[in-house]
Amino acid sequence: MYRIGVDLGGTNIAAGIVNEEGVILSRASIPTGAHRPADEIVADMAALCHSLINEANISIDEIAAVGIASPGVANHDTGVVEYANNLPFRNFPLAEKFREGFPVPKVTIENDANAAAWGEAKVGAAKGSTKSIMITLGTGVGGGIVIDDRIYSGFNYAGAELGHIVIVHGGRPCSCGRKGCWEAYSSATALVKMTEEKIAECEAAGRKTLMADMVAERGKVSGRTSFDAMRAGDEAAKEVVDSYINYLACGIINIINIFQPEVLSIGGGISNEKDNLLTPLIPLVRAETYGTGIVKETEIRIATLGNDAGIIGAALLG
Repeated sequence: MYRIGVDLGGTNIAAGIVNEEGVILSRASIPTGAHRPADEIVADMAALCHSLINEANISIDEIAAVGIASPGVANHDTGVVEYANNLPFRNFPLAEKFREGFPVPKVTIENDANAAAWGEAKVGAAKGSTKSIMITLGTGVGGGIVIDDRIYSGFNYAGAELGHIVIVHGGRPCSCGRKGCWEAYSSATALVKMTEEKIAECEAAGRKTLMADMVAERGKVSGRTSFDAMRAGDEAAKEVVDSYINYLACGIINIINIFQPEVLSIGGGISNEKDNLLTPLIPLVRAETYGTGIVKETEIRIATLGNDAGIIGAALLG
């Protein structure tokens, strides 16, 4: 028997046929068209799954379950997405509507960050642990918590919004409406903003920086700009990276002190820096984590499933 994982995003819908070992056997994606009515989006999700099994020459009777990773507040007990900021889902019965177009025995929904964390816990960086946390450093800072081999999502399915802990009181504005959120300092978006600010500061001071040359060549600032310039020996870029990693460490220390997971894995675009991220980060975390040197320490790892984490995690739900 096989499973299908569907990763529903604001831009694309990705789906894959997954075996019991969490290996994706085939995959496909289509644009979401998030501006459309919810029923149209769900119909396309079902059609994408039919297309997948047809191309793989698999009968729908061989699909044991479908898992859907959705943005927002996804109630996995009722199958209802209660709220999704970038999709037209308000108390929308996603599991029920999906089964109308793709009738399988079981459809489970979960928040997308939680599903990715579940994938890493089952077959990725945190495999073998029963208590793990995954953070994703992308447009925002996402989070997923696994406690005693179960996804923790709070009593109202809106838990694990780790990006919205405050690390600088009264600090930078966050998209959630608060100020000083971890997301405003440690997301890829935040790193881009810090890089832009440092380039402007250097220009105003007549200070040379390779970051400005890279932006002129590439046409824009990205999450890679400061890291690439730092590797080339640019001191201003190193200042950006050091500041970013200090903020990242602050949030991770808070999370470890609260949950003390066996493994904390880091995913998202910035995680592609791997050792350039972990080597300076880990000592900062160890220096301030409660009980360092006495209690067992959380292992901090780079997530291994990449963009497949949502598909795999969704498929392995339940």
